[in-house]
Formats: sequence, structure tokens, C-alpha cells
Amino acid sequence: MLILGRRVGDSILIEGGIRIVVVSCDRGGVRIGIEAPPELKILRGEIAQQVATENQRATANPASSAWLATLGLAPVSVDAAVSAPVDAASVAPNARES
Repeated sequence: MLILGRRVGDSILIEGGIRIVVVSCDRGGVRIGIEAPPELKILRGEIAQQVATENQRATANPASSAWLATLGLAPVSVDAAVSAPVDAASVAPNARES
């Protein structure tokens, strides 16, 4: 993990056209802005963990797996949920992230 000190207005550039900007800092935390190509999925870590946990819970019960199959929804493995997060637009409509 790379740890950098940044001030409001400073940015970090990442290969692939990703730019992270420090928008504000206060005692409650840091607000960051992320500019990235639209085809890139951006998801907060805690949401990815919730998806992984819910997928694990849903597939733990054979009846749940069968129900998902009848709906045409294949259960997603925990590893897949974390490595391939859901579309951020479905989490925060009209915004990539809130």
C-alpha cells in the first residue's frame, strides 16, 4: 500500500486515466473526488464487502440458490463480488458515488 500526504486541491494520478483529488478535510474525514473513464467500475470498499457478505448468505442456503436459479440469477462467489464489484450507478443512481 502506498501512503501519501495530500492537502485540499492536491491530486494523485493513476495509470489508466484515473485522477483522485482531495476535495476537503475535516475532523469527520476526508472527501475525495475520483475522475475515471466511464467504463471503469468504482465502488466503496464497505459496499463491496456488503455485496460479498450478502452473496455468501444467499448461497449458504440451498433453497436460496435454487430460487436465484429460477429467477435466472446465478449466485456470485464471494471472490467475484469483491474483485468485480457491481455497477456504482445501481448503488447511487445519477451519480457514480455519493
